[in-house]
Amino acid sequence: MAKRNLPENICFWTYVLTWPLYLLGALYLTGPVLAWLMLSLVCVSAYLGPAMRSDLQIEGTAHPLVWCWVVAMLVMLVALLVGHTGWGLGLNATIKSSIGWAKGWAMIALFILIGAQFQINRDVLIRGQNIVGLVTLCLLPLLLAAPLLHLPSKVFVSPLQATGGPGPEYFSVYLYTIDPENHAARWQFFAPWSPFAGLIGVTMVLFSVEEKKKFWLLCGLLGGLAMIYFSQSRMSLVGLVVCLLVPRVLPFAKHARAWLVGAAVVSSLAVFGNGLLGLVKSSIDGFKNARASSSRVRDTIQSIGYHRWQTEAFWFGHGTIERGPHIVEHMPIGSHHTWYGLLFVKGIIGFSALLVPMIWHLVVVIIDAVRSPRGRLPCALMLNFVILTFGENLEVEVYLLWPAYVLLGIHLREIAQTSPKKSGPLHMQEEAQAT
Repeated sequence: MAKRNLPENICFWTYVLTWPLYLLGALYLTGPVLAWLMLSLVCVSAYLGPAMRSDLQIEGTAHPLVWCWVVAMLVMLVALLVGHTGWGLGLNATIKSSIGWAKGWAMIALFILIGAQFQINRDVLIRGQNIVGLVTLCLLPLLLAAPLLHLPSKVFVSPLQATGGPGPEYFSVYLYTIDPENHAARWQFFAPWSPFAGLIGVTMVLFSVEEKKKFWLLCGLLGGLAMIYFSQSRMSLVGLVVCLLVPRVLPFAKHARAWLVGAAVVSSLAVFGNGLLGLVKSSIDGFKNARASSSRVRDTIQSIGYHRWQTEAFWFGHGTIERGPHIVEHMPIGSHHTWYGLLFVKGIIGFSALLVPMIWHLVVVIIDAVRSPRGRLPCALMLNFVILTFGENLEVEVYLLWPAYVLLGIHLREIAQTSPKKSGPLHMQEEAQAT
């Protein structure tokens, strides 16, 4: 690899040290510290301009989508403040939730901004993912042997929990966990729970297939597949197939033959549609029945959250999640689903604040994936995030998925740099002055 500049080194070593930071219980704090530290560098670089060293100088004009993300996440904060005020949750709860916003929703915009403004090469993030994959493979024998040797499931809870966070699981070190449904061992690696580990594994695979060196490609690929398989996450299996296949099929949309084949397939649905629909329905039922109790709890949480949003807090939501009743095993209302969670916690305002930039970004990466191979990885990552929103809360997982958001920012910077040049008298005058 080429010599890394300072922003690249910060991002590279922060992610490469994922496992050591996890063993210290410090991963949850690392993401926010990185995001706000890099934002301070962006602000200083924007203020000093050419006076800064060359590797810290930021790009002149960012893609409009970058600022859309920034504004949208600020709208999230406004919705939070209005919700807390409307429900009289008090100053302490408002401060705590605002800090949670800074360690969650805000970081989505910050990491995209960082990738768009700093001169970070995507190969640095790809190699970092593959190194973590290699470390995961090295630790895998110990993790798999732990339940056979009757080693304790939880090693310890880091004293860093005193700094505050969503729960002790974010600061705990686990060798494995026991699935309450079938009492079998299940692994979560460096994530706070197993399904999240599976989605991280999907991300690792998506990064690894873009690697140029076969050894590192194999490390990332096997490490990601191991996380997907041993986490036993159903959603990650769906994400792996969709995110690998769709971006590689999209370029065929440029060819007329692909549209003819598509038309033929749609026409054939008139004959085979009912059978195909039955097959899809049975597959979905089998997917849910694989963990029937988990699916039941999730569906009930979503139903309760949706009903209470409609009847109690349509515009700005309830301001925070609430402890659920016994029927959902006291799981928080507003969890386990990004969209239902947003409706319950931040109302239609918060829901729209995520929906608008996500749809815009999805359109951008799909169009670029059709036109160029550079859009393949960003498209796959966005599809992974879309799938994630239907089974997890997006904001609480940014601290581990931040390299993907940085890469989305890098992609927007690449698009902005290759967009058609401006024309007109003002631009001609600027070019003349530069000459």
